[in-house]
Amino acid sequence: MTLGSKIAWDDTVLPFQLDLADIRGRVARLDGVLDQVLRQHDYPPQIGALVAEAALLTALIGQTIKLRWRLSLQVQGRGAVNLIATDYYGPTDDGQPARIRAYANYDAERFDPQASAYDQIGEGAFAIRIDQGPGMTPYQGITPIAGGSLSACAETYFAQSEQLPTRFALTHGLSQVPGGASHWRAGGVMIQHMPKASPFMAVDGGSGEDGLLTHSDLLQGDAAENWTRINLLLDTVEELELIGPTVQPTDLLVRLFNAEGPRVFEAQPVRFGCSCSAEKVRNSMGIYSQKELRHMTTPEGILTADCQFCGAHYEFDPKTLGFEAVKEAGDDA
Repeated sequence: MTLGSKIAWDDTVLPFQLDLADIRGRVARLDGVLDQVLRQHDYPPQIGALVAEAALLTALIGQTIKLRWRLSLQVQGRGAVNLIATDYYGPTDDGQPARIRAYANYDAERFDPQASAYDQIGEGAFAIRIDQGPGMTPYQGITPIAGGSLSACAETYFAQSEQLPTRFALTHGLSQVPGGASHWRAGGVMIQHMPKASPFMAVDGGSGEDGLLTHSDLLQGDAAENWTRINLLLDTVEELELIGPTVQPTDLLVRLFNAEGPRVFEAQPVRFGCSCSAEKVRNSMGIYSQKELRHMTTPEGILTADCQFCGAHYEFDPKTLGFEAVKEAGDDA
């Protein structure tokens, strides 16, 4: 795809509601955020695609959390990709941007350049955690990796853990201005049935992979008819509409759901942001063994650590961390 310069609705999440169908949703467009997330690492295209999809899901889901809360999405796999981690930090104050960070950890020796992005994960778990701040117990829900994409995993999560019919339509990829460098761009729509409706639970399990619940298993009667109708409308969306170089989010909603009474709310700006600090790194050192600390120590005896999310580099004198300099390389931990 060919894009122009920065677009006004990039790096925003627009909440909306379809009053005639009891459905709420969000439209998200990420551009500069993804550039900053992905420029920290030289990922193969498949890994970059997984991080882009995870970041987009996090923006869409995280928009509902309250000020100063944090929503984390984690994918743990047994394939080449063993971890995808994202964080969405709610705005510190009304009118301020939310912040997103994301990264993936993968085994380069097990990575298959011929396999799809999703197949790099293998079996595993999809988790969402919400941290409400000091003194509050975080909430976490976990479901299996299933469905063929991270967006399908997220739909399964909401069906299984929250009993909320939820659907995502996402796209992401490298874009390039003629004569310029390529960069990542992503866009998507999330719809969700309002939670006031009592869900219908399938008696003999769900219709999804391995009997997992899907969004279509949770409703009946008029609610099911409304949900089916809105999903059919969402099925007509095109990738270029989702990615949004020329289509404003409001125009997209009118095109898709004009007969459903779409009502939009204030858009939430999103920026790249990391919460790492020297103090947090210092406090985390206690989880490492002496053997691991040796690998983090320079020949000059300086302990180093890099933030996986933003690439920040930290250096410490081991004595200031409460232990002596790392032992000789031949010592065993």
